[in-house]
Amino acid sequence: MLLSEKLVKSLSSSIDAALVTSVQNRLYFSSFESHCGYFLVMRDGTAYSLMDFRYYESALNQVKDSEVVLFRDIKITLKDLASKHKIKRIAVERNDLTLKELRKFEDLFKESDVIVTADGELDCAIAAMRCIKSEKEIEKIIASQKITEQSFEQVLSQIKPGITTELEIALDLEFDMRKNGASSVSFDFIVVSGKKTSMPHGKPGNKKIENNEFLTLDIGAVFDGYHSDMTRMVSVGKLSEEELKIYDIVLNAQLRGIESVRAGVAAKDVDKAVRNFIKDQGYSEYFGHSTGHGVGLDVHEDPRISETDETILESGMIITIEPGIYLPGKFGVRIEDMVVVTKDGCKNLTNITKKLITI
Repeated sequence: MLLSEKLVKSLSSSIDAALVTSVQNRLYFSSFESHCGYFLVMRDGTAYSLMDFRYYESALNQVKDSEVVLFRDIKITLKDLASKHKIKRIAVERNDLTLKELRKFEDLFKESDVIVTADGELDCAIAAMRCIKSEKEIEKIIASQKITEQSFEQVLSQIKPGITTELEIALDLEFDMRKNGASSVSFDFIVVSGKKTSMPHGKPGNKKIENNEFLTLDIGAVFDGYHSDMTRMVSVGKLSEEELKIYDIVLNAQLRGIESVRAGVAAKDVDKAVRNFIKDQGYSEYFGHSTGHGVGLDVHEDPRISETDETILESGMIITIEPGIYLPGKFGVRIEDMVVVTKDGCKNLTNITKKLITI
């Protein structure tokens, strides 16, 4: 069954068509990425990729499982298709639209006596579909992770304490990833060292990497639209007993989280396995973020491995397990892997050692 057919079958029977607007969701259904365009699917599964002049030729060569339609005035094109398919009610993706944009669609379809539904049903249906990765999607994420790991190993050999800066490492990582086949990077890299490692989302700056401190590398690449996400700590020289102790606690918390992952387990229970261990060690107040998240066409997507997410894990979901302990003004530690949920457990897609790397 095509993805477009699966989508409409998951929607209420009163919905005659669905309009997908966001870049990532259009890519999911059409296999074509563009910053402007729409994906329209009918109740019978007929699908259209609506493109303006800038993307039309490329779309003709790349779009899969839908008819490419050139529009010069999207209002006219949507009216024509609504009339052709006798649409009475259309679901519109809500999360990507401003209130002003939504009102434009409501006014547009109102002229054709079409009722717009933007209650989140379509958004939820797409999110649920995207949670479960196909074999091809998993292969792309594995390829993305391989690029990340190759680039990580390359950059380690380039770090010179007292000379190399955080920002230089971040730039070198992006350069190497693109050379190794990435189309882009998953996010702005978190490359921080020393006391800055206590900030979970610290930004790389001109601080030089010094001896006897931690270096955090939270990085990821994009391959054919799919992301990877990995965090490793690097010991630059010799660390203190406290730093080594915290690293060991975070590592053991992460291993417990990974061990708890399998189909049928609630996302919040994976978080609980990690959080309880850190709490037992006396550091619960220093672990303030969720244990992980889904990864795919977005680097952060459903499910959320958090205290409140009741999603039941299913085979084919790809999630991160990334506990951390952050001691303000001192240092922080985070270790992150990506895993694929399976019936009996999970498969770890991250191959870089978690034995503390020293340079």
